[in-house]
Amino acid sequence: MPGDEFTNVTVLGLGGLLGFQRAVHQSVAQGNAVALAAVDTACSHMVENVYLLKLSGRQKFYLAVTLAASATIVALGVVLEPKNKPRAEHHFTVDMTIREIAPGLKVTGQALAREFGLSTDVPKNKPVSQLGVVQDQLDNSIAHLLSHRSTLLKYYVFAALVLFGLVFLVRLGRPDNASLSERRARYPRALYVLTLLVSVAVCGFALGKSPNPMEAAVKVLKAMAGLYPSVAAKLAALGFFLILTIIGDKLICGWACPLGAIQELIYTIPVLRRLKRWTIPFWMSNAIRGGMFVMMLLLLFGIVVGKKGFVLYHGLNAFNLFDLEFDTPLILATVIVTLALSLFLYRPFCHLICPFGLVSWLVAWLSLARVRIDRMKCNKCGACVQACPSEAAKGIVEGKVFRADCFSCARCLNVCPQDSIWYGVALRATPSEEKPELDRAPG
Repeated sequence: MPGDEFTNVTVLGLGGLLGFQRAVHQSVAQGNAVALAAVDTACSHMVENVYLLKLSGRQKFYLAVTLAASATIVALGVVLEPKNKPRAEHHFTVDMTIREIAPGLKVTGQALAREFGLSTDVPKNKPVSQLGVVQDQLDNSIAHLLSHRSTLLKYYVFAALVLFGLVFLVRLGRPDNASLSERRARYPRALYVLTLLVSVAVCGFALGKSPNPMEAAVKVLKAMAGLYPSVAAKLAALGFFLILTIIGDKLICGWACPLGAIQELIYTIPVLRRLKRWTIPFWMSNAIRGGMFVMMLLLLFGIVVGKKGFVLYHGLNAFNLFDLEFDTPLILATVIVTLALSLFLYRPFCHLICPFGLVSWLVAWLSLARVRIDRMKCNKCGACVQACPSEAAKGIVEGKVFRADCFSCARCLNVCPQDSIWYGVALRATPSEEKPELDRAPG
């Protein structure tokens, strides 16, 4: 597209953004201020700086190609999505055995036994009525298991969001035509916020809670414990999310995960600013997250109580929000507390509970693209550390290998007066990016 035509489209796009702001005000009037108040501020910031008009012709081309590629990925997912078949009526009764019921639900007998609240080693060839299961309990268990059906389309939407986030951070966030004095125009929050809204709306409420990164991590362990028939299938799902983690530093968590997105949106609301200055030390939050993961393993494999199959995270699954499915008071409490804490704590569920957050943190150092530091320019003024809502920027500046989770939120990328920080491919460090030796903080 020629530059003049693209500029015209850009102006129209900015006009559309102003229209979006008006829609936001209407939504606020209808009581949806919680997640959308941040959009108003971000959109105004974007229009004020006219970010798109500062992009070079090459960047405009990248933007057009990226949007087209993302749309193509989603369209491909729509085409390849299995057609919705009418759900077969299951006529399961308490006169049937676990061995007869489980195949129809595509779970193992052990998983069905746990769903009934029984031990995994109960006889599978006895009528479930003889195991104490009544018809209402059987019907509720069947409904719960069927609600976990995943949609393949969601994987494609995840990939499209990560692709857009990657190109934006690596190539589009820093307009080629903007000077260092205009660095505040870099990485406009509006594009990030709009991406998060898409994640919440599409990957969350529209397509439901499954699949999601947390579920992928937990199901691998459940399969290893015998609660799913195929470990390989669950490993493939987990592998998909880990690949997206390695492509860009936790981009799946920072740009595509709907639960992470809704926490990010709530945290962006300009309230409780003083409380937001305080963060839980990473060593503490990671110890809580890691300890919970270890406890889950001990309970799942029956090492602690001798009763195999208990899944600790089932009662703490805040992703149930997107199906409006609150089976227990604990799940509802987890959702409420997560959303409330997000007003002043940065991504509390991600830092304190999420098992995928822990697993992805362990592999994030392999990320091909991440926040980079030019140590020849950096004077350690602390601007990026102050802008970061966690301890990630501090760890990056200090050269730590295992630093706090970085969610690639880009807050640190437009504040450096030395222009020494950017988001780039990390296949090999340049000499000026090597870790400091004399003044390096302990890892």
